[in-house]
Parts: sequence; C-alpha cells; structure tokens
Amino acid sequence: MDSSSIRPALIGLSGRLMLLTLGFIMLAEVLILLPAVANFRNNWLTDRIAAAQTAALVLEAAPPEAISDRLIAQVLDSVDAHSISMKIGGVRRLLATTDVPPSLSGDYDIRTAGMVTAIAASFQTMFSQGDSLIRVRGPAPMGGEFIDVVMNEQPLRLTMWRFAGNFLILSLLISSIAGALVYASLSALIVKPVKRLADSISSFGHEAEHGRTVIIPSGRRDELGIAEQKLAEMQKALKKELKQREHLASLGLAVAKINHDLRNLLSSAHLLSDRIASVPDPTVQRLAPKLIRALDRAVGFCQATLAFGKAQELPPTPRKFELATLVTDVRDLLALDEDAPIRFLVDIPEPMQINADPEQLLRVLLNLSRNAIEAMLTHQGKGDLMIRARRHSGSIDIEVADTGPGVPAEGRERLFQPFSGSNRVGSTGLGLAIAADLMRVQGGTIALVDSPGGACFRVTLPA
Repeated sequence: MDSSSIRPALIGLSGRLMLLTLGFIMLAEVLILLPAVANFRNNWLTDRIAAAQTAALVLEAAPPEAISDRLIAQVLDSVDAHSISMKIGGVRRLLATTDVPPSLSGDYDIRTAGMVTAIAASFQTMFSQGDSLIRVRGPAPMGGEFIDVVMNEQPLRLTMWRFAGNFLILSLLISSIAGALVYASLSALIVKPVKRLADSISSFGHEAEHGRTVIIPSGRRDELGIAEQKLAEMQKALKKELKQREHLASLGLAVAKINHDLRNLLSSAHLLSDRIASVPDPTVQRLAPKLIRALDRAVGFCQATLAFGKAQELPPTPRKFELATLVTDVRDLLALDEDAPIRFLVDIPEPMQINADPEQLLRVLLNLSRNAIEAMLTHQGKGDLMIRARRHSGSIDIEVADTGPGVPAEGRERLFQPFSGSNRVGSTGLGLAIAADLMRVQGGTIALVDSPGGACFRVTLPA
C-alpha cells in the first residue's frame, strides 16, 4: 500500500497517551474511593457507638428517680439515635428509647464486618431511599457483650455523599496535575523521539538520494538512542547501496551501447589476424595463434561484461586441463618477458590437472595478476608476481602473491564488492567483484590471506 494513502489518525499518539494517562489515574482513584468511603462509614458509625457507650455509662450511673423522659430525650439526641440497648450477663437491657418502627432497613455489626462487607453496606447506604432506620451493633462498656443503637440512616447518607464528592473533586485535581506531568514527561522522553524517527523514515523514503534525509542521532544512551543510531547506520548503508546500484545501472547502459561497436571492431581485428597468420615468418607463426586466441577471448569478455551488468554470469562449462598451460596463457596475455620490471614466477607441481571452466579461471587469474602488477608498478616500479598451486584432500588452492604494498586495512571489508575494492586512480573497482562472481558460479571461493609481504589472494576450487 502506498504510504501517501495512509490517513493520519484523528487522535495522535500524544492525545492517546493523554487519554490513557487520565483514564488509568481515574480508575486508580475509583479503586481507592470504594474502600475510603467504606472506611469513612465505619468511622462515622464507630463515633456513634462511642457516644452511645458514654450515654450508657451516664444512664447506668444515674439513680432511677433521676432518669426522666427529658434526660432520655437529651441522651438520644446527643447520640442522634432512636434507641440504645445493651446486653450484660446474658440479659438485654433497653437503656433509652423512643417510638421505634417495627421494621429496620439494615443491621450492621462493626465488630465483625470485613472490607468487602463494609463496601457493600456503603453502596446500600448511599443508594437507599427515604428516612430509613438501621441497627448498629458494637462493643459494650462495663464488660457487656454488645451495645445496640438504632438510628436514622439519612444523616449518614448525606455525610457519605459529601465525603465522596470532596474525594472525587480532589481526585480530579490530582489526576489532572499528575496526568499533565506524566504526559509532558512521556511526550518529551518518548513521543517526540518516536515522531522524529517516524519523520526521518518517511522523508528518507521520499528523498533517499539526499544526504540531509539521514537522521542525526541525539546522543541518547537508552533504547531510543540506540534506535536512532541504528537507523542512521541503516540509512547510510542504504544510501551507499543505492549509489552503487545506480552506478551499476549506468555501467550496464554504457556497456550495452558500446558492446555492439566493440564486437564489430574485434571481428575486423580477427580477420586481419587471420591474414597475418598466413605470413611465413617464424615469429609471426609463433605469435599469431596467441593473438587469435586473445581476440576470441576479448569477444567473449565483451559478452561476459554485459552479463555482469545484468548481475549474472554464464553457467560454467568445466573440463579437465593442465593448470600450468593456463598459467602460461596468463603470462602471455600480461606480456611479461624477461626484460620486464615484474618477474613472473610459477610454482605448480607437474602434472596438475584440474576440472573447471578454463576461460572463467583465466579471467580470475588475469584480474588478480593485473591488480598485483599495477600495485607494484605504482608503488616501487618493480617486483615479483608468483602463482602457486597445491592440491589438498577435496580441494585445490591457487595463490596469486606479489611483493607490492599489500591491501590497506580500510579496504578489506568491502574488497569484493563492485566499485569498493580498489582505491587506485583510474581503477573501476570491478576486477575483484568479477573474480568473486566467477568463483561463486564454479562452486569455489576467493579470499585475501595473510602474507609476510605484499598481497596474496587464494582461489579455492573443489578437486
């Protein structure tokens, strides 16, 4: 799906974070409110029981003739109750009472009620209707078993609603302050860096060829900082890869344009070489076949170069041949005679026959040898080029070693990638990449191995 068709959400990440923060804080406040209201109800009832205990002591201490209706009314009014009774020694005594209706809306014992029971009773009290009466039982003074107080539930209900309202207002205030602080902190620490990452990815997708689209890491050392660093590395690597692909595409187009004309020129040269071969001069007779073979290989190389531009190589056609004969062809193509500043040395036990594609192996050894010669001529103007081979159980190693400056450490990581394996002026950087591809299609490998002086490339083929 095209990224341009993605519609932004009505509420962004910041808004969702704010709503979630407020929602979770309010949920926590509600969960705290339930036991808080239940505890408030228990405390309110405990205060009434304590007042009833005091009233019971007064009534027990007063002489019978001093207990009048007026005193009883004052005692019940101070407790805000309709009746007070106490059980002592197995006998229940009614200490003070008014006209109590025969039915009660609830019976609650603060001595044994747990938190769940208290919460359920709180809901029942807050949502009950009318001026109902409840009986509350608590510990009795003077060694009594319990004390009963019958009271109106409406004052308790009004007080509980007032407490719950004040608690909710305070909770909203705390939630707003906490939500704003959490939102600001998370927005600065998470939302903005994530948005920066998303913007960088989006802009890089539209303008990957421009350097300004690469994100600049903020230097953070947490997970988001690591994500920024990895994204920057990935974007840089992808930009480099895109440039290489663009270079390869340009190379393929250029090769396609010149391939036709170049093959025509080589065909003309091939006709001329056929006429030269008819000259009865011994030197001409000795060199003409090699010239013809070189021209044939040049025509094949043109087609192979075009195939490389398409990121593929022709399938190999392996056959058995003498490795020493192939190395001699390499020396002839390099035109290294006895007077050349580069000495060509060979260390191949004879006879050594190998089963491979001779043309592809020739191209590999020729590329490696030319790189070595150019490095030695550029660095010291002379040197030794050695091609040696050894047979092992299951494989054959062919090494191309020189006495030049060697391969710099910074160039070894991308040595066999196109346009990356060479830092010499005028070099295309394709020789080692072509050699690696040619070895891969034959089931072999090529690698740079440690050498006491110069560079040494090892070509390994299955025996």
